[in-house]
Amino acid sequence: MKKKKVNLRDLEPKEAQGEHSHDDGHNHDHGDGSSFKTYIPALVSFVMLIVGIAVDYFDAIPQFQGWIRILWYTIAYLPVGFPVIKEGWKSILRGDVFTEFFLMSIATIGAFAIGEYPEGVAVMLFYAVGELFQNAAVNRAKGNIKALLDVRPNEALVYRDDDFISVNPESVEIGEKIQVRVGEKVPLDGILLSEKGSFNTAALTGESKPDTIAKGDTVFAGSINLDGVIEVETTKEFKDSSIARILDMVQNATARKSKTELFIRKFARIYTPIVVFLAIGLTLLPYFFVEDYVFRDWLYRALIFLVISCPCALVISIPLGYFGGLGAASRNGILFKGASFLDAMTQVNTVVMDKTGTVTKGVFKIKEINAITFEETELMKYLMAMEEQSTHPIAKAILEYKADGSDYQATNVSEVAGRGLKGTVNGKTVLVGNKALLTSNGIKVPTETDGVVESIVMVSIDGTFAGYVTIADELKDDAHQAIEQIRNSGISKIIMLSGDKDSITQQVAKELNIDWAKGGLLPEDKLNEVEKLKEQSDIRVAFIGDGINDAPVLAASGVGIAMGGLGSDVAIETADVIIQTDQPSKIARAIKIGRSTRRIVWQNIGLAFGVKVIVLILGAGGLATMWEAVFADVGVALLAILNAIRLQKMKWQDS
Repeated sequence: MKKKKVNLRDLEPKEAQGEHSHDDGHNHDHGDGSSFKTYIPALVSFVMLIVGIAVDYFDAIPQFQGWIRILWYTIAYLPVGFPVIKEGWKSILRGDVFTEFFLMSIATIGAFAIGEYPEGVAVMLFYAVGELFQNAAVNRAKGNIKALLDVRPNEALVYRDDDFISVNPESVEIGEKIQVRVGEKVPLDGILLSEKGSFNTAALTGESKPDTIAKGDTVFAGSINLDGVIEVETTKEFKDSSIARILDMVQNATARKSKTELFIRKFARIYTPIVVFLAIGLTLLPYFFVEDYVFRDWLYRALIFLVISCPCALVISIPLGYFGGLGAASRNGILFKGASFLDAMTQVNTVVMDKTGTVTKGVFKIKEINAITFEETELMKYLMAMEEQSTHPIAKAILEYKADGSDYQATNVSEVAGRGLKGTVNGKTVLVGNKALLTSNGIKVPTETDGVVESIVMVSIDGTFAGYVTIADELKDDAHQAIEQIRNSGISKIIMLSGDKDSITQQVAKELNIDWAKGGLLPEDKLNEVEKLKEQSDIRVAFIGDGINDAPVLAASGVGIAMGGLGSDVAIETADVIIQTDQPSKIARAIKIGRSTRRIVWQNIGLAFGVKVIVLILGAGGLATMWEAVFADVGVALLAILNAIRLQKMKWQDS
C-alpha cells in the first residue's frame, strides 16, 4: 500500500490550526485559545452585562429603560452571540438543523423576546466562555503532538560537492551522508558513521535517559545529538522516518473512535431534535391542561429546557477524555493507534506473549564453555574458525569470544542442513553443530549433554568429541517486573508461545512464573493457538510480540502489542499498540492508562446526564431559572473537561 506523504501542517491537530471540532459534524473557529484577542469579545460582553445588571439593581440611571436598555443588552449580546447565530445559520444551510448553535440561539433570542435581557446575554456569555475553555483544554490535551511537531527537524546538513550544505530534509536521498552538530536534531533515520554517539530520544520513546550507540547502529530521526559532531548515512526518506511515522500514527489515532464516542455521537443527533420538540410541547400543551396558563411563563420554562439540553458536555468531554489517555500513553512511550484500543485494553483478561525479543533481549551470549580434550582457548579457536563461515545468530555470539592470536583458518566448509558445519581447520576434520551431526558421523556424545536446556553447539576434532558451548538469550532487565505488574493489573492468565526450543521456552516460563508455555512453534502455529483461545467467549486476548515474525498473530488478536516499534515497519503497520521503549514493563502501564481513561469518560457521562436530568425536571416544573440552566450546560461541560484534564497529570506508578 502506497504511503501518503506526511505534511507537517496536515499532522497538526485541527485545534492547533484554529479549528475546534465538536465531533458531531460541525466545526467552528475559536482561534488558538492562547491569544488574548480571542477573549476580547467575551470580556466586552461581561463588562457590559455587569454594568447593565448593576444599573438595573440600583436604579442608578433613570433613563436606563425602554429602547436604551434593550440597545445596551443587545450590544452586550452581539460579541458573543453573533458568532454562534452565524454558525447555527451555516449548519441549517448544510441541512444540520439541530445543533447546539441552534439551541443556544433560539433560547437566548427567546429570552430577549420575553424581556429577560440579562439572562439572554448571560447564557450566551457563559456559553462563549465555556467554548474558550474547551478550546484551551483541547489544545493542552494535544500538547504531546505539538511537542513532537517541535522535534520534527526542518533542515539537514548533507555532504554534496565536497562540502556539507543545509537543505530541506525532504530532498535528502537514501544513502547520502549527513552531519549532525551538538544539540541538533537528527533529520532522518540512518546508520551512525562516527565511532559513537549519545542521543536524547525522549520525544520518541518517552525515556529521559540518554541513549549511547556505537558505529553501525541505527539512529532515529527526531533524536537530539548530545555529544560531539556526528555523521550519519541515511537509510530512509524523510516521509518514512520514525518521527513522521509516529506523528502520523498518533494523529490518526484521534480519528479511530471508541464505541462510547460513536454511541454518544449518534445519541446526540437523536437526542437534540427530541428535546427541541419537547420544548415546543412544553410551551403549547399546558394551554389545554392548565387553568391559569400564561404563555410567557411556559415559554421561559421551554427556553430553560433548551439551554439545559445542549449536548456540549458530552460531545466535547468524551473525545477529550480519550485523547487525554492517548496523550498520556504517548508521553509514557506507549502509542495506541486509536481510542478504540484504549477501550479494548480494559477488557483484556489473557495476555499471550512471544519470548525472543519480548521478554528476552534477542541477543545470544555464550553461557558456558565445556572443553574436554582441548584447552578452552584452543577449542574456541577451532570453533570460531568454523563459525566465521556462518551468518547464524549463534555464530555471531560465538565470534564475540576473545581469543588472542587466533590465526586458525577453516577450509572446505560445508553446511549440513539442520545440523551444523563440517570442514577442515589446521589439517584436522572439524564438526560443529548439534548431536545429530556428530552421531551421524560416528562420534560418541557424552550423556551429560542430554540434560542441557539451552542451545548447544558441539565440537568434534578428528573424530573425537572435543567439547561443547551452551548459548543462551538473556532476559530483559525488567522481565520479572513486567510479569508481576501484568498479573497485579488484574490479568488472570499469562501464556508464552515461542518459536524457540520447547525446553528453553519452558525454562524461561518457569523462571518468570508464567502460567502456561509452548515452544517450537511456527508463526502459523502461534496463530492457531491464539484462535483457539479466542473461541472461548469469556477470554479477551492481547498478544505481545516483536512486531516482525509475529505479524499474523498481532493482527488476529483482540489487542496486538508490538515491542520496540521504532525499528519495525511491520509493528507500525500491524500492531494496535506500540511499546516504543522495548520494555515489557510498559504493558501493565498501558492497561492502567486504558482503565483510567475509561473510568474518567464514564464519570463524565454520568455527571452530564445526572445534572441535566435533574435540572430539566426542575426547569419543566418552573423551579429552575436560566442561571441553573447555564450551570447544567456550560458548568457541567467545564467540570467534565477539568476531569478529563486530570489524565494529563496522572502518574501510573509501577507496582
